[in-house]
Amino acid sequence: MGRYAHLAYTDSVRAVQHENGSAAAGARPLLAGDEPELLSDNETAFIQARDGCYLASVSETGWPYLQFRGGPPGFLHVLDERTLGFADVRGNRQYITTGNVRADDRVSLFLMDYARRRRLKIFGRARTLALTEDSALTERLTTTGTEGRPERLMLIRVEGHNWNCPQHITPRYSEAELQVALAPIRERITVLEEENARLRAQLAVT
Repeated sequence: MGRYAHLAYTDSVRAVQHENGSAAAGARPLLAGDEPELLSDNETAFIQARDGCYLASVSETGWPYLQFRGGPPGFLHVLDERTLGFADVRGNRQYITTGNVRADDRVSLFLMDYARRRRLKIFGRARTLALTEDSALTERLTTTGTEGRPERLMLIRVEGHNWNCPQHITPRYSEAELQVALAPIRERITVLEEENARLRAQLAVT
């Protein structure tokens, strides 16, 4: 969390940490140095398993803008230990994020695993590429991507990341996660229904 802390813990943040008694804890990650942080196998597996993320950018007026990006697991690709990428598909055609990163490339990603109460925060710098700019990359990012018409590629150069604590995360489950969790119960219900049918048939004979 070294680089992440150096970016997040501004003078104002450090002042509030002092006021609330967490300055010592806040100082520890600052000792780790300010070099860009690499994505380990742990972060890579977590990112590639997500079916959505929140992406924040900053406008020229200084206002933050947050939007959701989703797709099948793997739509957000880890291209290397510092680079993420996805195919940006046509939406409501407001192009706020696309316009924001053209003026200010700083972005933040928030990735959630509600079922297991885990979350990963990422600071990065984003840029867009035309689909025709790199045909091999376009094919890679659109093979596992969001349904819809791709309009551009978005690449994010990771600066820092931080695993957040599970406190206050309310567990939620996607349809796919529920299917897996409920499969044994449904199988048990099927077995019991079949057994019940056999017993009813035996009683009818007697």
